[in-house]
Amino acid sequence: MTERPSDRPSDRRSAARTSVVWDAVRPHVATGADVLDIGGGTGGFAVRVAELGAQVTVVDPSPDALASLARRARELSVEVSGVQGDLSTLLEVAGPASADLVLCHGVLEVVDDPAAALATIREVLRPGGVLSLLVSQRHAAVVARAMAGHFTQALTLLDAGPGERDGRAGHRFTAAEASDLVGGAGFTVESVHGVRVFADLVPGSLLDLEPGATAALVELERAVSARAEYLPLAAQLHLLAR
Repeated sequence: MTERPSDRPSDRRSAARTSVVWDAVRPHVATGADVLDIGGGTGGFAVRVAELGAQVTVVDPSPDALASLARRARELSVEVSGVQGDLSTLLEVAGPASADLVLCHGVLEVVDDPAAALATIREVLRPGGVLSLLVSQRHAAVVARAMAGHFTQALTLLDAGPGERDGRAGHRFTAAEASDLVGGAGFTVESVHGVRVFADLVPGSLLDLEPGATAALVELERAVSARAEYLPLAAQLHLLAR
């Protein structure tokens, strides 16, 4: 079923940014499956997964975020467990071979050792389990810096090595670097999609005022997400691996 953006401006913008990831993850969510959402925060993604009948646990270091998660889950009448922790404590709070699907969205950027983090995730996945990984993409960050007038920062980021930290923004990856990193951790990469190829470039006022603009943008994002030539323009990369 195609996701239909709501009438709220914030939801319209969110739909344009998350539709590609949701399209890829949804077929891997089975009723009764054990899903682990690392750094899932307030549960924007976790609650949607729980609505499909999965058993979802969010592991996040922020008690405030977990409290918001609990409120969101209650409002939508779904069960989602929240556990305070992070990738360094993942095996303690989740246990080995405990998950059928692991969501790691926007987390690999901030860990000290992405390769070690992926090795830990592999331990908590059951045989045949699926990893949904969302990371920041370096080429788009160069463009964004340049467009904002930060030319020196753009040049520094342009010359950064694979997975090198981008100041407080953390690690950024090209599609090849992310795929190599995931493969090196013992996963088989099944797909790579570009996320937010155009969504961050479109003025929010256009989505708010132009009828049908959000649906058209979502369709465009889906159309270009799997095209290799557009991956360098994507703000994020979404990898599915097994």
